[in-house]
Amino acid sequence: MRLGVLDVGSNTVHLLVVDAQRGGHPMPTHSEKTVLRLAEHINAKGALSDGGAQALVTAVQAARDSARALRCDDLLAFATSAVRDAGNSTAVLDRVRRKTGVDLQVLGGRDEARLTFLAVRRWFGWSAGRLIVMDIGGGSLELASGIDEVPDVAESLPLGAGRLTREHFVDDPPGRGAVERLRTLVGGQLADQAPKLLAAGKPDRAVATSKTLRTLARLTGAAPSKDGHRVARHLHLTGLRQLIAFVSRMAASDLAELEGVSSARSHQLLAGAVVAEATMEALAVPSVEVCPWALREGVILRRLDWLDGA
Repeated sequence: MRLGVLDVGSNTVHLLVVDAQRGGHPMPTHSEKTVLRLAEHINAKGALSDGGAQALVTAVQAARDSARALRCDDLLAFATSAVRDAGNSTAVLDRVRRKTGVDLQVLGGRDEARLTFLAVRRWFGWSAGRLIVMDIGGGSLELASGIDEVPDVAESLPLGAGRLTREHFVDDPPGRGAVERLRTLVGGQLADQAPKLLAAGKPDRAVATSKTLRTLARLTGAAPSKDGHRVARHLHLTGLRQLIAFVSRMAASDLAELEGVSSARSHQLLAGAVVAEATMEALAVPSVEVCPWALREGVILRRLDWLDGA
């Protein structure tokens, strides 16, 4: 069957179309993104602005039309932290439904962590043993650990790269003091979570997903995307620390000139790197392996499991 997955995140609205069947490898056939930076449309009252809501409606309409043109059997549409955290999320979701006919489902942070963990488990298989998985989004950081397909522990923290950039970096580039204060804040929150994630034992494999972590791996020497999904890619803590020292002195416009860094995300690269560093330190993992599958693939796999059960 052909499935469309519509992911409304803090930075982009991303439509992924795959041909999939139970027990088979979901094969991507189409991908399109609209950069909205929804989180930046949250006003002082914590609500998504009217302009942001209209931009979301327009993006969802375009994705719906593409899914129909590509003859998708189903469209799985979900929203994450930007919509989840908006004070008027119910009204925004109703507006999207009325204008587009698309019923956006809001995923909780722990559900994000569980679905991402499922995708990682299926990618690496049972031989990977006990997994610990980290995913840095625009609005939140998801963490999960376990030895099965359902993690023993799944957590979501408000430590997304975009959120932290907006809240803690005033200057471009930020001063050294701002970076150190952010390190302290992130490290403090992770210190409370790490023992829970490590309670069942040391992980056999530490894994990173998300665009932010893929970009950081690329900037520290991992293979480019053109080499394909099956090339092993790692992000090492030593290289990450060196990268932070380098990029902390660069403006966002200069960061956008680096290979693998998009102009839409360059401004939040440093905050994402600080979160990655603090997470690896808290979990005592010197390196993480980058997994090409993440939340969207987890949604697809869960849907296929449900269809098989039905």
